[in-house]
Amino acid sequence: MIQYMPLFRACSNSRTLTQLHAKLIITGLHKDPVASTKLMESYAEVGLFDSSMLVFDNFPRPDSFMWGVIIKCHVWNGFFQESLSLYHNLLFQLTQLSSFIFPSVLRACSAIGNLGFGQKVHGSIIKYGFESDSVIETALLNMYGEMGCLDNARKVFDFMPMRDVVSWSSILSSYVQNGLVTEALDIFGKMVAEGLAIDAVTMLIAAEACGELGLWRLGKSLHGFVVRRDIYTGGGRLDTSLIAMYGKCGDLISSERLFAKATDKNTSLWTAMISSYHQNGCHEEALKTFLKMKTLDVEPNAVTMICVLSSCARLGWLEEGKSIHGFVIRTAIDLESDLLGPALVDLYASCGRVRDCDKVFDITQEMRTISWNMLISGYAQEGMAGESLNLFKQMLVRGVVVDCFTLSSVLSICGDVGFSKLGHQIHSYVLKTTLSNEFVQNSLISMYSKCGLVDSALIIFDDVHEKGVVTWNNMICGFSQNGNLKEAIAFFREMYSNSLEMNEVTFLTIVQACSSLGCIEKGKLVHQKLISYGLREDMYISTALIDMYAKCGDPEIAQRVFDTMSDRNVVSWSTLIGAYGMHGHVDAAIGVFHKMIESGIRPNAVTFMNLLSACSHAGYLEEGKSFFNRMTRSFGIQPNSDHYGCLVDLLSRAGDLNGAQEVIASMPPPVHASIWSSLVNGCRIHQRMDVVESITENLVNICTDDTGYYTLLSNLYAEEGEWVKFITLRTNMKRRGLQKVQGCSMIEVDRRVHRFGAYDESSSQKQDIYCLLDNFHSWVQSHISELDAFVA
Repeated sequence: MIQYMPLFRACSNSRTLTQLHAKLIITGLHKDPVASTKLMESYAEVGLFDSSMLVFDNFPRPDSFMWGVIIKCHVWNGFFQESLSLYHNLLFQLTQLSSFIFPSVLRACSAIGNLGFGQKVHGSIIKYGFESDSVIETALLNMYGEMGCLDNARKVFDFMPMRDVVSWSSILSSYVQNGLVTEALDIFGKMVAEGLAIDAVTMLIAAEACGELGLWRLGKSLHGFVVRRDIYTGGGRLDTSLIAMYGKCGDLISSERLFAKATDKNTSLWTAMISSYHQNGCHEEALKTFLKMKTLDVEPNAVTMICVLSSCARLGWLEEGKSIHGFVIRTAIDLESDLLGPALVDLYASCGRVRDCDKVFDITQEMRTISWNMLISGYAQEGMAGESLNLFKQMLVRGVVVDCFTLSSVLSICGDVGFSKLGHQIHSYVLKTTLSNEFVQNSLISMYSKCGLVDSALIIFDDVHEKGVVTWNNMICGFSQNGNLKEAIAFFREMYSNSLEMNEVTFLTIVQACSSLGCIEKGKLVHQKLISYGLREDMYISTALIDMYAKCGDPEIAQRVFDTMSDRNVVSWSTLIGAYGMHGHVDAAIGVFHKMIESGIRPNAVTFMNLLSACSHAGYLEEGKSFFNRMTRSFGIQPNSDHYGCLVDLLSRAGDLNGAQEVIASMPPPVHASIWSSLVNGCRIHQRMDVVESITENLVNICTDDTGYYTLLSNLYAEEGEWVKFITLRTNMKRRGLQKVQGCSMIEVDRRVHRFGAYDESSSQKQDIYCLLDNFHSWVQSHISELDAFVA
């Protein structure tokens, strides 16, 4: 047999191996267990698994070692269930087993997720006395870790009499794979404390843990440890892991430095660098790095292409993405890779090519849940709610596994379009399944809130056991969206008093609630709390504060907030312009606009809307006309109906009714009722019923639910004595179920906002209010002559 061993090593293909097999049969050595075992392994290595089984089946009485080899060959070829069947048969054939068998059987158990069988194997290991075998113990650690049974894995680890670096690395890897990264680093610390000789595999796992938690400082220390100990892995695996770690921690400079120093840049190393760029939003750099990779003829893999396609998607580069798609097809990279198909769906969805998403989706033979989720999200982003919901229906019909991301997307669509009935049905589906986690519950709160069912949202909120900051934010936002502003503020107060976690969204939502409520004292308290919370530098919150102070009547503090901002965008500048405009400080608003241009910020449509509105209310006719023309001429911004409405209002108030009519005639149809209202109001101010008569046909043909339009026009007819037209308009309002929205006034006294409307007797202090009004009326009557003289 010894003379044939070198020949086994020389057999690199099926033909030479078959010839060797024939020689063994001729010489009778095929009955030798060592020769047959080696022959089985050789056949398995070159992919001739059937031949390997043939050797085993024809051997008269295979021993425990041969059984172990054939089981290992099954595991090598991915026949995990068959390997377990062989092990089951083995138990009936042999009374004494070799320890060599168990690592392969345990690997098969973890591969198919059969925990019950694995526990039985664990029992057999104890029965045969192999529980102290270090290789088997490590295999047990791996099996329990891969199946998420960390308690069992930890018990095996704790009872190991001798723990080497492999055992420590196994338990460390188990914790990282199951998301317990902090605990994994604690284990790594204990490993270092015990003075073990840490190898490259351990450092790989530790670097991955640092990257997952974003622990840059610890990751840097690990890197220094690797350099000092001169730890190296073949193929640059450790360099790859360190590059990925720095990328996840946002330190691209260190990633680039490591990448530049690497001598052997393989596919994994290039992919790690591309992924680092992509994760940090440097999508163009990711694509440039991919091009360099191709120039050097380094073949990408599926992970590389996922990062590249995702970068094209984030940039909205459709043509480049299509070229990458073509490259994927030409190089035969598997489209059915776990994430490659979904990455293509994401590309076309992000670029607004939903129909192309369908084509990619249809090509993918095995339709994974993530692909369905991507396509549903893509349709939703394009406003195609019906198609998104139809896809969800197809998922259920075809039996595709629905996960929490699917339900979250569909619930979001239901909320956006107000499909509360379907949302309620999905809620029922959630209750029948095991998908009711915090992520789905937050989506339910948001959906019910958007549909105006705040009470239902509150029930879901109360049912959430561990309420995170997102859950609280959703509920506060739900209250605010539905006008329950006091409840929103009360929830915020509860969060703050209980020292619960809050973030930028929390403060942004509550500042907007104070703004809508017109409650400056509460707004100031929130402002004070966000400063103490350390969020004063957030640009979006600062912009919301500017808007809040402006709407609460204090543009000076709004200006002060603006001055403290270190970073300002077009929204910040536009909000300050609007703040001055709503208080009639038009010159100040125009001054802010000029400073905005000088600072290099390009105005947008909202900027000009605020400027035109300010000019309209202050009667700045020439300035308003100039800004309207400059909007298109200098900045290429096409006016929308709101801009036209402001210009018509400005011209109408100034008495240029013919100019206002010309503007309306130049507008793209349809002309909204509010724009005709501006013209009618100008006619009322300047008593130009002749203009009203000339546009009667336009006014009659308007179909709107805007009660303000009908009220203004009917009042104008009443003032002119046109009672028939007045009655006709009011009758049309009643027929359509329209009622005039009652005006109201609000005042804040002792940090409490009081609201008053016409004929409103809901106030608890109504007697005192009416008494004050009577006294004031009596005083006016007694001093009427003095008042007339003063006015004259």
